[in-house]
Amino acid sequence: MVSDIADASLAYEGVKRIEWADRTMPVLRQIRERFTAERPLDGLRVAACMHVTTETANLIRTLQAGGASVALAASNPLSTQDDTAAALVQEYGAEVFARSGTDREGYYRHIHQALETGPDLVLDDGCDLVNTLHIERTDLLGTVKGGCEETTTGVIRLHQMAREGVLRFPMVAVNDTDTKHMFDNRYGTGQSTLDGIVRATNTLLAGKTVVIAGFGYCGRGLAERARGLGSRVVVTEIDPVKALDAALQGFSVQPMAEAAAHGDVFITVTGNRDVIGGEHLRVMKDGAILANSGHFDIEIDVRALAELSVEVHRGVRPQADEYVLADGRRLVLLAEGRLVNLAAAEGHPAAVMDMSFADQALTCAWLAAEHATLEPAVHEVPKAIDTEVARLKLASMAISIDTLTAEQEDYLHSWRIGS
Repeated sequence: MVSDIADASLAYEGVKRIEWADRTMPVLRQIRERFTAERPLDGLRVAACMHVTTETANLIRTLQAGGASVALAASNPLSTQDDTAAALVQEYGAEVFARSGTDREGYYRHIHQALETGPDLVLDDGCDLVNTLHIERTDLLGTVKGGCEETTTGVIRLHQMAREGVLRFPMVAVNDTDTKHMFDNRYGTGQSTLDGIVRATNTLLAGKTVVIAGFGYCGRGLAERARGLGSRVVVTEIDPVKALDAALQGFSVQPMAEAAAHGDVFITVTGNRDVIGGEHLRVMKDGAILANSGHFDIEIDVRALAELSVEVHRGVRPQADEYVLADGRRLVLLAEGRLVNLAAAEGHPAAVMDMSFADQALTCAWLAAEHATLEPAVHEVPKAIDTEVARLKLASMAISIDTLTAEQEDYLHSWRIGS
């Protein structure tokens, strides 16, 4: 099948950027060397729906080193790097179906094209590929051995499919590993989201009131970094435990209906829809900035924003649209309500994605070997994989840790030893 990319001539620039990212991905690089020798994916076809970035390209290279052929579709049109797509096709031999800025029709066409390769394994970033398989391409389900999901949103959808008894093959929640959500979500999303907001607006965050919807790992990372830049941070939550955690960390906790009137910057990271709705938009101050860092563009009700507006000024800055309300107030929406860290910036630093994609690669190898023993359900990544990724990352940082003595091991595994 012929790839669908924007411009093959961008391949040289893409290779340079992929190699730059590879410099700070030592764990994935070690796994690539191991895969080259062991070939755990020999002869397997992989279909992936992921952000087409330089970091993803290094994951694709690793899967290929393990013997897999890979077809890649974009999980978000605004995050697609056309030079990376070109390099993957022209220099690394992958099939890529992704163009920056494509519309919804093009987005799903690309997913279908990736699925046409008849995958043995699938990698998903939001569950759209798996969803399409189960609804529109059921003819391909028989060959799929299993897959991985890397987002909170996608894992939520997979658990619902499993509860309803419709999931047809084992899926592994790579998102839920410690080396993914503790680092990718907290440190990666925390840094890259604020990077995207600053690039899109050139705003000074010091002294601003930043309202963060959701206090999971992503929200925690955002709150920590916004506070570090001098912002007053307000957290909105529906979970009393997470809200209490935010309060005990010194953040103000309020309902969105209260926070909406005095926030300067709003960031959604919940995985749910309509977190900022019309009732909130109506009371926001002039110049309020709206950004989403949840996976899908449903957390900010963009339709309600458009209905409230009498004018829309597109592209007042790159990835920034200004909506003028009837009373003259202006609200600035970033990246069309899509992932601001990938649309307005470059996404997570490669050093963070090193761990997430190492989890993906090792889990793919594990699935290739163990899929026949797994039920069609949502499975955890084996603890040994999570631990190995952390160990390799520490080694790449020249950090050593203690090991248990034989006596300590015995103590931890015995109930007979008293105080």
